[in-house]
Amino acid sequence: MPNRLSSEPSLYLRQHADNPVDWWPWCPEAFVAAKAQDKPVLVSVGYSSCHWCHVMARESFAQTWIAELMNKHFICIKVDREEKPEVDKLMMDAVQMIQGHGGWPLNCFCLPDGRPFFGGTYFPPEDRGQGQVPWPQLLMRVADFYHTSKNELAANADAIAKNLTHLTQAPDADGTLPTHDDLIKAAERLCENHDDTHGGFGAAPKFPSPSTLDFLLAIRATAAAEKNRALATRLDAVITVTLGAMARGGLFDQIGGGFHRYCVDRDWTVPHFEKMLYDNAQLIGTFAEAWARYRDPLYLRVCEETIAWLQREMVTDHGLFASAIDADTEHEEGLTYVWKPKEIVEVLGDQAFTFAAAYGITDQGNFEGANIPRLRGKFSEREQLQPARAQLLTRRNQRTQPTRDDKALLSWNALLIKNLAKAGWIFNRKDWWKLAETTEQTLWLHCVKLANGTIELKPVGHQNTFGGNGTLSDFAWLAEAEIHLASTAAWGEGPAPYLERATLLMQGIQQQFRDAHALGYFLVPAHREDLSVRQKDWFDNAVPSGNSSLLHTLSALEAVTNDGLWTHEYTEQSRAYSGLVRNVPSGVAHALQGLTHAATGVVVLKFPDKHSREELQAVINGDAQTSPHEKPFRSVFLQAEKRSHGFEICVGKTCVPTLDSVNKIRDFI
Repeated sequence: MPNRLSSEPSLYLRQHADNPVDWWPWCPEAFVAAKAQDKPVLVSVGYSSCHWCHVMARESFAQTWIAELMNKHFICIKVDREEKPEVDKLMMDAVQMIQGHGGWPLNCFCLPDGRPFFGGTYFPPEDRGQGQVPWPQLLMRVADFYHTSKNELAANADAIAKNLTHLTQAPDADGTLPTHDDLIKAAERLCENHDDTHGGFGAAPKFPSPSTLDFLLAIRATAAAEKNRALATRLDAVITVTLGAMARGGLFDQIGGGFHRYCVDRDWTVPHFEKMLYDNAQLIGTFAEAWARYRDPLYLRVCEETIAWLQREMVTDHGLFASAIDADTEHEEGLTYVWKPKEIVEVLGDQAFTFAAAYGITDQGNFEGANIPRLRGKFSEREQLQPARAQLLTRRNQRTQPTRDDKALLSWNALLIKNLAKAGWIFNRKDWWKLAETTEQTLWLHCVKLANGTIELKPVGHQNTFGGNGTLSDFAWLAEAEIHLASTAAWGEGPAPYLERATLLMQGIQQQFRDAHALGYFLVPAHREDLSVRQKDWFDNAVPSGNSSLLHTLSALEAVTNDGLWTHEYTEQSRAYSGLVRNVPSGVAHALQGLTHAATGVVVLKFPDKHSREELQAVINGDAQTSPHEKPFRSVFLQAEKRSHGFEICVGKTCVPTLDSVNKIRDFI
């Protein structure tokens, strides 16, 4: 008989609806039941496209005898981490504090009042000799300890809660502002962690790290302007080696476009096959900025094919983009994506040998006896094999496809809006910018509620039903998306409507998330009583933190509006990051990029309204034949005025004399 999850809109929760576990969704009633029955709470967090979540579900949650143990001794709550990132963060931070690491599936044991006291990630159903406690054994240990040593568990939960509360303070902030030297040293430290042979940062598994690459691209312009050739050369190597490895390897779907979530090996061959909207959204912007700097045609193709994949496979009925595609097909990881040489021959005939040589297809394979295509050949060969890839995609589409999670997340769609606008501006692709604009309009139609001078966000959409509680990330990422639309509105009506919306969102952030007593902004509003700790999110992971994102929007609003409120808030937010910039730059790359762009200066360009915005776009960005751009992608706000001639440019707080020629603009941008 289906459990309580059968009526939940979340695909991930419905995947557990037929478990014999008596699952609850995250709700007050579950904790009321825990208190009434004097049981600890198990909060199990995952997401629909997670391979190991599926594994643990099959091995443990679907087994009647294990479910009986869970039902007897615990109130069991299932959480979709994509729908409730604030719950995921609380449980993840607690588990990382306990175990020193985290991941999904995430299983956290809590007191009946919701305070975590123990947890971990994946647990096997039996002892496999790998040092992991079997799940049934762990259940019995925790249940017994709860009833025999409740005071000790309560003390442990108190200690965890106090530590989590302490982490709301800006780490190592000393009242100073990050300096220019801090930014340079941060870049140098990040480069020290680069794998110069295979690309990427650190050892396997390898993640794409778009925020890190975005910061290095931004600081590259500073190094060039200061004639710091050693750093510029080092940055060029780090950026191009990593981007080339990702674009050529198994992380990028060479047949269908789009990026998988990460690779399990050092040389980017074997991906963890799920595709997430947030990765692809960010990487579009990263490769676009890299093209603006290096003019590598492969970067353009990556953007084109990723956006084509999004439009082909990820658009939902309401016009927003779906959140993810599963790693598994019919319970087998990567089944849809891998190839045997025989299949290549069947599809391509005489051209199969050429394709196999260019993409590393062999009889022995590189993944469980099959092949994940990797580009071995030159870019020119890739271009020639485009029809072959299209034929293979047609064949692949005839296979059983992995499940798509159709829920639309405001936050991830906002990341996409921002980077579609950026890529549209850089490549002069009006269609991409219009797609960003249309997606933004759809978000405001479905997800934004204005009432009584306040703004509320409904960040989770299923079909045409939108709900949930907006977090700082939802507000901050949408505000940053509005800033990018405003600063690239070459084909729209100008920046005004987007600036107004960014300002409205920032006012909402001030009202709902600002800490009146300390630096930084909370992840959730004060009225959220379902969380045992009200946290702040400082660190960038696979996605930027809300606090990092605010640096970008605050600096832009400061430059464009000259409002002292935004100057004050930007300065205070910068102070919050001083210690993090110096001590853990790898954890705050999006903040580093925001600080670098602010130091470089947001640009406001006033021009005669009769002048063509498209001509300005071409002058600012150049074209494919233009030499590489030594300057970073920056927010350039185009403001049309009724004036007879001349162009006024302010870069940050510095304005230059009126220019009489459009061709002189690029010298200052």
